[in-house]
Amino acid sequence: MSTRGDRFISPRSPVEGLRRRKLSFLPVFAQAVAAVAPAGAMSVIPALIFPGLALGTSGPNLLLTFGAAMTVMVMVSFCLRPMAKRMAAVSGLYSYTAKGFGQRTAISTGWSAVFGYALVAMASLLVVGTYLAEMLINLGVHLVDPKIVSLPIVLTAAVAACFLMVRGIRVSAWFTVLVECTSIGLLTVLMIVYFAFHSPEVNLGPVFQWNGNLDLLSVGIVIAVSAFVGFESPTTLGGEAQKPFVSVPRAITWTAVLAGVLYLLAATAQDLALRNAPASVTASPTPLSDLFSQASPAFAAVLDLGIAASWFACSIASMNALVRILFCMGREGVMPRLLGRAHPRFGTPSMAIMVTMPIVAFVPLAVILSGASPEQGLANLFMLGAYGYLGSYLLASASLPFFLRRIGEGTYVNWALAAVTCLALGAVLWTAAGVSIRTSNMQAFIYGGVLLASAVYASFLHYRRPQTLAGVGIYDETQEVDLFQGRPTQ
Repeated sequence: MSTRGDRFISPRSPVEGLRRRKLSFLPVFAQAVAAVAPAGAMSVIPALIFPGLALGTSGPNLLLTFGAAMTVMVMVSFCLRPMAKRMAAVSGLYSYTAKGFGQRTAISTGWSAVFGYALVAMASLLVVGTYLAEMLINLGVHLVDPKIVSLPIVLTAAVAACFLMVRGIRVSAWFTVLVECTSIGLLTVLMIVYFAFHSPEVNLGPVFQWNGNLDLLSVGIVIAVSAFVGFESPTTLGGEAQKPFVSVPRAITWTAVLAGVLYLLAATAQDLALRNAPASVTASPTPLSDLFSQASPAFAAVLDLGIAASWFACSIASMNALVRILFCMGREGVMPRLLGRAHPRFGTPSMAIMVTMPIVAFVPLAVILSGASPEQGLANLFMLGAYGYLGSYLLASASLPFFLRRIGEGTYVNWALAAVTCLALGAVLWTAAGVSIRTSNMQAFIYGGVLLASAVYASFLHYRRPQTLAGVGIYDETQEVDLFQGRPTQ
């Protein structure tokens, strides 16, 4: 039924204003790839886990950490896939949860997803500033303070990302996939060259060793999960994809699997490369770049450019997903209706972009100005973002059997899949939160505050604005124009 509850075909879509049915599979897949930013994640995330920045101790086994994270993310993709086959959502997990668990739970899912997308976009801009400043150093440019140079770089990247997003999802998607393919190719060539000259030093034995620290492994998995987050972002393109019930499920499944394979290879390579590296390299905010600069500053500069480009693409893709959730919330009235306005020419959620981009850009600028180390800032932003994603994954995965039962398609397999996935996600979240509390880290409390605020707001809507809450979960409904070119059959 439509949102009006009286017919199967709707004369107008609740998300009218976005460009409907314009994206083929490749741009949809490009959105997922760019949001994951495999080239950038391959270079940055393992290096953050390796020295154990989260706890200040030696890092966990990279291969085991990324293998566990990949398993959990593939299970999540299997939970999201059946819902993506049946609903052309524009706000992704937020809409799925509304149709499964109900509108009040959907508010928490939406806030959690927005929190995750925003934090990863912030971290991405910080990576862009950090690595482009490092590129200038490797090119021989004397910088009195690299952090000061990072400020205009972050600002420029934010403005450029804003322009591309307003211009259209097709433009930003093709731009990001081109950047990712180039960056992955550069990184692969550089790693092959590195190991070609250091083959006598390669020892695979330590790669498979584990120190037995479960707490450290759990925190490492949370950070590793941040390398996968965004694979579900095509679920926000249900209204703009040509064949949403085909392209969106394929994109989220294949992105999780292919990214996992790339990360396992990259984790193995970086474990080998960093294990015997000097402490000054492993503790650096740009360890791979410093490692390459010892042999060739020019190679290191190329690596820096590729990493920065990949994370710039990630910031665009993360923001594309974020603003579409806010766009739907604005249309529903649970957020200011200003956010629900679309650009009259480009068909993009331009007002949501213009409102949120300054907020997202402010945080990496504040990190730089505060004097905090970039590596610790990245670790904190990625971990906080991972909490947001994991929370939204947990609620959306739990919604699967209820979603399917509501339309008469519930099965025991789906109940079992949702239960196992939620247990895995819950175990990772619980352990990581416990470690965060024991180490006096505020990350778990910050995310807990976000969830509490979302629950309070949902209760406010329930008691004071029930009609607004009842409208939560809009999606792109079938219209007359979608059937027989809008003409009645004979």
